[in-house]
Parts: sequence; structure tokens; C-alpha cells
Amino acid sequence: MTTVQQVYEVMQRLAPPELAEHWDNPGLLVDCGGEVRRVLVTLDITPEVVAEAAAKQCTVIVAHHPVIFDPLKRLCPADVPYQLVQAGISAICMHTNLDAAEGGVNDVLADLFGIRQRTAFADGCGRVGDIDPITVPELAALAQCKLAALCNAPDTGTAVQVKFADTGKPVRRLAVISGAGGSLFAEAIAEGADCLLTGEANHHHALDAKRLGLSLIAAGHYATEFPVTAAVAAALRAALPEVEVLVSTENRDPYTYL
Repeated sequence: MTTVQQVYEVMQRLAPPELAEHWDNPGLLVDCGGEVRRVLVTLDITPEVVAEAAAKQCTVIVAHHPVIFDPLKRLCPADVPYQLVQAGISAICMHTNLDAAEGGVNDVLADLFGIRQRTAFADGCGRVGDIDPITVPELAALAQCKLAALCNAPDTGTAVQVKFADTGKPVRRLAVISGAGGSLFAEAIAEGADCLLTGEANHHHALDAKRLGLSLIAAGHYATEFPVTAAVAAALRAALPEVEVLVSTENRDPYTYL
């Protein structure tokens, strides 16, 4: 019999807790105990994902974003942790430790863009290395195509939206940081990157990066992180062959794009 704790131990080996940022809250955040025969892997735990797990008889959800982040002062039926306990579903969440881990979120992202001779930067969360030369518009279009195919996003024209700030230089050295990594443009410049590809970057990040000679591509928080779910599912299947591991089909980018 496989237990919740055994699933958690596998995830701790994949994403060691000591790699997490001090402000983060990864771990076994909802523990309902019991036997585990089926696991659902997702980026976010939403009410739709809880319902999916219950319908598919998954007693554990493994997620990237913590289902409990800020201290809880009350619980009600609208709260996802409440819904998990009510359904008897445990939640294991690996966040910045999975960002930084070998084979984690940013290695998956680096693999998608063929980054070679890669090294870690930005406190281990990002990856930077060499790619075949490509223009920024071409790289942005490639990001949209590749990420839409992996992110429960069948409409590549609208389901993944990519924006970019182009210095006009070809990209030979690419830095990637999933999620909200736009503020880390200075670290990418220090690594000699021609371009930083991340999920979110604000107006001032784009202005400053471009002024300093760094192109910037913002491909969406969800889109740059959801691809890791397949890697997590594969690792769980290899470690726990007696457990059926599914990837969520109900987790979606919360935004709708025009």
C-alpha cells in the first residue's frame, strides 16, 4: 500500500525543501492520510481541479503553487483547503524548490528552447546558456507555439499570449525564469544573456531591460510553468509504479485573452 507520506518523500527527493525561498510555503499542506492509488498532478489547485481529482478518484494532488500560502484565520466551503479536506484529498505543493531543482520547472523550460551548456542563476531559480541564433520575434513565436501545445491551450492564437521587447540583436545566449521573473533582468544581464524569457514582466522591467541591451519575452505565468507537470508525473510514475498518475486537464490559465 502506498501512503501519502511515501508520495511526499518522492517529491522531496525531486524538489528538496532546502531549495525553497525563505518566504515560501511548500510541503505536504493538506494531509488526509489513507491509501494512495491515484495521483493528480497540476500547476494550481482550484475548485475545478479538486472536482476533477474527486471524479477521477485521486486521493492526492501534487501541485506547484501552494494551496496554503498566507496564514489561515478562518475556513469556509468556498476555500480550496476546506474542499480538499471535505473530499478526503491530500495536497503536496512544491513551489520555489521545484523552480530551482534539477529537472524542475526551469530545466523543463530550458529544454523546450534547446539551451546548451546551461548554468543556474538568480539564486538557482533561473537557467542560462547558449542556443542556435534566432531573432527575438522568431523566439517569441516559437514560445507561443511550444507552450500552447503543452498548456491545455488548443487555440495557439489566443490561449497563450506572448509579448516582447526587442533590442534588435539576435539571441545567442538565452536566460529563462518561469513565472514572475521580469524583475530579475539585471541578473540575466550579468550572465551575458541576450534575452530573458519569463512569464511576467511589467512595463518598467521592459523599459529598463531594453535600455540596458537585454531583450525581454513575457510568455505568461501559467504557460511557462504548466509544462513541468508532465515531468513531475513521469518522476512519480517511475518511483511509484503501483500508483496511477494523471495530469490535470481542468487546470487552466485564469485569464481569457482577446
